[in-house]
Amino acid sequence: MFLSRSLSVPLACTALWLAGCASRPPAPPSPGELTPPQPAPMPSGTPQEGSAASTEQRFAEWLARFRESARAAGIDDATLDDALAGVRLHPRAIVADRSQPEFTRTLWDYLDTAVSPQRVATGQQKLAAWREEAEVAAARYGVPAPVLMAVWGIESNYGRNHGDVPVIDALATLGFEGRREAWAKGELIAALRILQNKDIDRAHMVGSWAGAMGQTQFMPSSFLAYAVDADGDGRRDIWGSMPDVLASTAHYLARAGWQAQEPWGAEVRLPAGFDPARADAGLRQSAAQWAAEGVSAMDGGPLPPLADAAVLLPAGVRGPAFLVGRNYRALLRYNNATSYALTVALLSQRIAGGPGVRAPWPRDQRALNRGEIQALQAGLNRLGFESGPPDGQFGPATRQALRAFQREQGLPADGHPTPELLQRLQPAP
Repeated sequence: MFLSRSLSVPLACTALWLAGCASRPPAPPSPGELTPPQPAPMPSGTPQEGSAASTEQRFAEWLARFRESARAAGIDDATLDDALAGVRLHPRAIVADRSQPEFTRTLWDYLDTAVSPQRVATGQQKLAAWREEAEVAAARYGVPAPVLMAVWGIESNYGRNHGDVPVIDALATLGFEGRREAWAKGELIAALRILQNKDIDRAHMVGSWAGAMGQTQFMPSSFLAYAVDADGDGRRDIWGSMPDVLASTAHYLARAGWQAQEPWGAEVRLPAGFDPARADAGLRQSAAQWAAEGVSAMDGGPLPPLADAAVLLPAGVRGPAFLVGRNYRALLRYNNATSYALTVALLSQRIAGGPGVRAPWPRDQRALNRGEIQALQAGLNRLGFESGPPDGQFGPATRQALRAFQREQGLPADGHPTPELLQRLQPAP
């Protein structure tokens, strides 16, 4: 899975939301089909800036030190020789890791692509093709087959785009760059353990620039913890074995807290006068308690049986409302982004034949870019609403500060950033 993100859709997922294919996923490429990365200059501003020769020398020295720590961690010399002999720097991994896009898209723009009719139809075709394997995984771990299809569809476009970067190279590059060296070294040692266990060979261990691997994008440490040999061939193959892919994904979600007896949640109607400040991830109660407050299902029927549910307003008071439970939070543990979890949930619902979102999105509203979020944070701080450092990341502290400002202004305290709120926060001329 991809690394944790904030409220925006994971950047790496955007390219995966292209049209899917209806055929079974191809087998992993043979070693001869892998294109070696071409040398490229390191990005400016990195600790390794300088001549290509000095960069390569520093990289070799880093690898020598890493090799000793990996050997101390139990990696044998044969594995180290095979994995590190041809390792290359991947400068684009550093660029991607450091980049923070200035412009963002709204959630409904992502959903238009991610839960498009074509994406839904492809998911249903894939479910028909792999139904037996998906149902076996569902029976074993309690995660419904449509949910597994949805994760597969979002993470790799149903197996079509699961990365082409050698995982060893990507993680060695990120470790050498140094910004998150301890994390990258830990994942690199985990990747070496996978090679040592012979679950996959180096040539076929490919993934994203961040080291996420296989058709549902596991980091190496997650692979060691959750990958499953479901086809009984002695290897955990999340690249080419669909039984392994589906069982491993289901195992992860089960360990993340998936409850077999509950749905992920549902779109709901909120009663007149509902305080939007109560739409908070930390305010959880049973569906029966929410129903007693007037929250109702869109079709007028009973709310789903959720034991520990929160109201979600991903577009503020002008957009749809959802009641989300423990399974929604399990999806967040797979990728910590509201947009990701909601997208997987809604795609799985459509694959299963259920409805899409019924309430309209506020399509006249645009998303704030990173610079505008920084300006909003600075404005909140200037007025005494402590939102933390103006870093352009819209997290819980900024949301709570924005809600406090909205209350003071007599506005619905939904904590949703808009251009209108940013305008209110600008200093007087």
